[in-house]
Amino acid sequence: MKNDNDTHFLAAMEINTTFSTPVGFLISGFQNLQHSDYYFIFLAFVYLGTVVANFFLMYIIWVSECFHTPKYIAVFNLSVVDVSISTALIPKCIHQFLFESKFVSYETCLTQMLFVHFLHILESFSLVVMGYERLITICFPLRSSTINTNSRMIFIIGFCWVLSLISFVVAVVFITRLSFCQPVPVIKSYFCDHGPVFKEACSSYTSNWTIARVYIVSYFFVPLALISLSYVCIIAALSRISSAQGRWKAFKTCMAHLALVAMYFIPILVTYMIGWSNVLVDTNTRILNTSLSMTLPPLLNPIIYTLKTEEVMGQIKKFIRKRKASPV
Repeated sequence: MKNDNDTHFLAAMEINTTFSTPVGFLISGFQNLQHSDYYFIFLAFVYLGTVVANFFLMYIIWVSECFHTPKYIAVFNLSVVDVSISTALIPKCIHQFLFESKFVSYETCLTQMLFVHFLHILESFSLVVMGYERLITICFPLRSSTINTNSRMIFIIGFCWVLSLISFVVAVVFITRLSFCQPVPVIKSYFCDHGPVFKEACSSYTSNWTIARVYIVSYFFVPLALISLSYVCIIAALSRISSAQGRWKAFKTCMAHLALVAMYFIPILVTYMIGWSNVLVDTNTRILNTSLSMTLPPLLNPIIYTLKTEEVMGQIKKFIRKRKASPV
């Protein structure tokens, strides 16, 4: 199935002059991988599940007054980010690869790059905010309600949104300063990914490499270090509880957050450590790994948090009982 973008792409390919700003990009996706269309059909179901699970969790938090606390404001924010990043990424991928429309205009490519990476950074920040909430609650139980109020949590989350957006706007601005020798460079990825895009430039992209490295350390390694430090403090605080049952009961409130952290950060660490070690990785393997690490956590986050949090499960059961008791 061809569209106007494809016609535009074919016309641009006939031009043999050197381009500073390309007409657009061709998203190559998997390299000669048979039946790759089935993978994008799988992503369509992942997206559907992500939207349903996250909106259901957001609805439960919204209608339950007992959840109008800093902890669940942070959980609500994570669900908003999960739905947003999946919406910015998956529908466009499905359209490109199932409907043979792999040409993306220059402006559309930069827009997708901005939103996907901005939201990816924001998800990292959201997990740090949730770790901060657990730290205050467990280490300062008597003063947690005054230290971490609803308004303060909303301010912290708003600051994270603004910082994430401004940070990646800077990265996109540096992309616009690059020169490309081809009118339609081929991007070896499944979306307009930051690294694969700037590597296609024929001008020096040293500054882009520097930005990428700084962002990886600042927005993924540092947040993971902060979360780890918060749990060192939490474990130290729990060790002062005399009852083993009390220690376990308090630590159980952290289990859902720890599961989300592991599921989000482990694939990222593996991906970037392999990339920095200069190990040659097959394009298909890299795309499969990065796409799963960006699309599965938004689906699994609300499911894991719901199943591992007794308060949420209790409210869901209460909600279902009310629905059954209500007249049709």
